[in-house]
Amino acid sequence: MDTAPSHVLVVDDDAGVRSLVTEYLTQNDFRVTAVGTGKEMTAVLATEAIDLVVLDLKLPGEDGLTLARRLRETSNISIIMVTGRLEEADRVMGLELGADDYVTKPFSPRELLARIRAVMRRYQSAEPLPGRDDALRAYRFSGWELNVRLHRLTSPAGKHVPLTNGEFSLLVAFLSSPQRILNRDQLLDLSRLHSTEVYDRSIDVQILRLRRKIEADPADPQLIRTERGAGYVFCAPVATVR
Repeated sequence: MDTAPSHVLVVDDDAGVRSLVTEYLTQNDFRVTAVGTGKEMTAVLATEAIDLVVLDLKLPGEDGLTLARRLRETSNISIIMVTGRLEEADRVMGLELGADDYVTKPFSPRELLARIRAVMRRYQSAEPLPGRDDALRAYRFSGWELNVRLHRLTSPAGKHVPLTNGEFSLLVAFLSSPQRILNRDQLLDLSRLHSTEVYDRSIDVQILRLRRKIEADPADPQLIRTERGAGYVFCAPVATVR
């Protein structure tokens, strides 16, 4: 069994915050590396195996949002953002970029520890993603039917609802793992089993478009729900046809 402690990278230009967080997390059995700039963060990521990044969004030079975007485009390392209490727009943007959670300054080390543990539990307890099932003919959910072989979505009223290739692949990804939280990387992996046209930055756009086609009220989705700081979940029971 691997008993090595999880390695957390703290990126904050405030030396006091770095010292406080490093001391507290080390006392709670984490390995911690703390740096003050994006350049130092990049250097650490190039040489160390990091499990989670605690990233301050207000940094000198490259800001935290830019660093978060680059990190999410190149890896699936967990990210917890650190923001000011009045920076709601930055928090929203960070979550849209794929951050897993956030804390607001001033924060207690105990709160940060709880959020780190919660994020890491989600990833460590994740079940393997299903592979492509070529014997499957269709999925059925809430009166809808998606014919996988014909790429045809039929509404409960019997109406054919056209889907782009990206929308089809993303819907298959949800239907193959119903009632399970999927983050953007998992959705990307599942979608690419059926298409090469789904890209990380388009996942949220594709979900918005899917909701407009299958939700009774896209503004209050009941099928594809957002789990804040975690990802998305397809809530309805799904039956398969072979």
